[in-house]
Amino acid sequence: MVLFPNAKINLGLRVIRKREDGYHDIETVFYPIHGLRDALEIVRGTNDTPVDFNMTGLPVQGEIHQNLCVKAYTLLQQDFPSLPAIQMHLHKTIPMGAGLGGGSADGAFTLRLLDQHFQLGLTQDQLIQYALQLGSDCPFFILNQPCFATGRGEIMQPLSLNLSSYQFVLVNPGIHVPTGWAFAQLQPTVPNISCEQIVMQDPSTWRDQLLNDFEDAVMTAYPTIRTIKKQLYEHGAVYASMTGTGSTVYGMFKKETDLPTLSFADSFFVYKEKFDN
Repeated sequence: MVLFPNAKINLGLRVIRKREDGYHDIETVFYPIHGLRDALEIVRGTNDTPVDFNMTGLPVQGEIHQNLCVKAYTLLQQDFPSLPAIQMHLHKTIPMGAGLGGGSADGAFTLRLLDQHFQLGLTQDQLIQYALQLGSDCPFFILNQPCFATGRGEIMQPLSLNLSSYQFVLVNPGIHVPTGWAFAQLQPTVPNISCEQIVMQDPSTWRDQLLNDFEDAVMTAYPTIRTIKKQLYEHGAVYASMTGTGSTVYGMFKKETDLPTLSFADSFFVYKEKFDN
């Protein structure tokens, strides 16, 4: 059985406060990018190893037991001890540590895949609670539709937000921005207007209102990221922003715009999504 974990972008990202548990309360609008996808396959195992896990595609650093796909299986097995041994293959296309939620999507889709394949009967709310144990961005990929998110990102309100009249260009320069460092640069503040309210306005109004609190610090430390955003606007983007804590920057262009050849280095990862509907 195969599923295709997709990427996401953040439309605005505000850090509201630091919590007593060490996490931060945020607000953001998650928006799925369905065309940029990994591939995840699970079949029943043929030996006594609970998870026979292998990967292809983009390299992923870290020990296999720390991979969120393996962690998702282990998490479910604690409550479903009869869960069979599996073989799992992950093909990575979404860049890691890029603000695109690739690892989070893989973990959340593993929960969904195990639930479907072995008919565990989990509700959406139960899947969200399991996903939250894997990471703050993981619950979004259980819903996997535009939503306004608060708390750690797990309190989600679906939005009727249709951006199919726009095309997206995502540019990742291969810079790893340490998440802990990024949060340490911020002084949390409550915004005067929420991301939810802003995205309900015409995107032509977003440029000066829809903010990612991490941009100033990250772009000061890594000027290349600022240059990418500047180039996207110079080429006609209606709106451009860093997603997550970086380092990916996306630009929204009107659908009828003929995108010029963008002058990014060959080593950069560039993805374009143009909707058919």
